[in-house]
Amino acid sequence: MKKAILTLFLLLSLQSCLQKKETMITQNPNITADNLVEEIAKQVKHYPSEKVYKIRYSNDNCYFEMFVDGIRVHKLFVRGGSTAVEVSNLLFHSGKHTISYKMYPLYTLEEEGKIVKQNTLVDKSYVTLEVCSYDLKNEEAEDISYAEYATPNIATKNAQGDTIYKFAGAGKTYYEGSFEVELDVPYQLQPPFATAQDLRKMDQKLLMTKLLAKYKEVWQIYKNRELDNIARLEFDNLKHYAISNYETKETIAEDWEVFYNVFKSNNTLEMQPLENYKLEFFADGKLVALMLDTKDNRFRGNTALWAKVDYEGGIRPLFLNKYFYIPQGETEFKVY
Repeated sequence: MKKAILTLFLLLSLQSCLQKKETMITQNPNITADNLVEEIAKQVKHYPSEKVYKIRYSNDNCYFEMFVDGIRVHKLFVRGGSTAVEVSNLLFHSGKHTISYKMYPLYTLEEEGKIVKQNTLVDKSYVTLEVCSYDLKNEEAEDISYAEYATPNIATKNAQGDTIYKFAGAGKTYYEGSFEVELDVPYQLQPPFATAQDLRKMDQKLLMTKLLAKYKEVWQIYKNRELDNIARLEFDNLKHYAISNYETKETIAEDWEVFYNVFKSNNTLEMQPLENYKLEFFADGKLVALMLDTKDNRFRGNTALWAKVDYEGGIRPLFLNKYFYIPQGETEFKVY
């Protein structure tokens, strides 16, 4: 009998050792890949009016990034264009919100068959922004506009005495601006980083050491396809998106399945090395990320956490853009 018990113990111990060791993730411990959809759907409410906010934009002769309350919501690294991007997932509450932008030169462009260097913003660089909304419960209604903004110009006289206007940031390698707008939402969310520490005040050597260690931990989770841990890391962001966009359980499930299947079923996924990055703060220093340090427009504006995957017949980048924060009274990073 003792021999049988010893044999069983050894077999169980061997089986445990052979199993892939998973990282211990302390945030959202009750979330799994199987219950994530149900747990998010429980928290979505519906209202007589369900506004979805967006920012219409147009730009030319520049690249630019756009932020809502200090969190990047959009990046555009093409010479110019115009469209809209939805931003409700970053509106956690009613009240005053800050919309900001950063403009960059084109660096290199082709004009009349020649490659031209453009290392500063030019007279005709501009960005225009308009905050507006549409109502899911009244889709035939006109969009409501709340604020419009245009980058500032300077009036000058040309040789003929005519007034001409040029961008106030012409000649600069970088330009930024912002404006505030009052917006109402029917929900009240408390993002986990709302009362986090201001990481700009932390010893920067210690910050980088701890942050890089956390990046390596998260990188390993995605590499090992630890599905439950991936669900825990994605939960907060997906929850806020679903609540702010009034998603049905079916839509939540569809969104999760697309992402989940990349790790569950796609054997081509290959995490890329953590390299060529720079430290950047967001949300008044409460969030931090290691951003790819490159002028390659295929990668600019993304974090150093990314993979290559064969998807729909081609190798594509999968950017796992996560932000990191440390709650008040704690010492370790968590992920948003």
